[in-house]
Amino acid sequence: MGCCSGRCVLIFLCCVQLMSAVERQVFDFLGFQWAPIMINFFHIIVVILGLFGAIQYRSRYVIMYLLWSLLWIGWNVFVSCLYLDLGGLSKDSDVLSLGLSSHHSWWKENGPGCRSENLPSPAWQNQQNPELTTVQSCWLEYQYIEILHCALQLLISLLGVIYAFFVVSSFASEEESYYK
Repeated sequence: MGCCSGRCVLIFLCCVQLMSAVERQVFDFLGFQWAPIMINFFHIIVVILGLFGAIQYRSRYVIMYLLWSLLWIGWNVFVSCLYLDLGGLSKDSDVLSLGLSSHHSWWKENGPGCRSENLPSPAWQNQQNPELTTVQSCWLEYQYIEILHCALQLLISLLGVIYAFFVVSSFASEEESYYK
């Protein structure tokens, strides 16, 4: 039982998903976004099990990975809609932090090319709220970075679903030919 091309691609996709999920987990930790931290944690576990299933020819684990990938696609669509302010969702809500903290995306203050600029006139400055005395100037706004993360996860997950279907069907056909 050699490495069929679909199985090898699924193994590769699981490895890429693990790397991108760990990277995303780090930035969610930095932003104290508790809901994504928990969901990313489950995602990492299921991807490891899917990787194990693809390596060890365990169709149940690959099916579990397949079903989780469909949920993961839904989660990433939700997060994308949240950051795009679609469907009554708002990126300024505390949905992702579960209302436990006022933190938001780590990328909001630390995005590529972000720098704080003082407002030109003291009339514009609010001494009660120091956040209003500076303006963030970023090369790419934080919500678009989060959406790019989601798009990458969606692309990898869609490919993972396609190859998981292929791998499960090839496992089933190998089992049928074994028993004949």
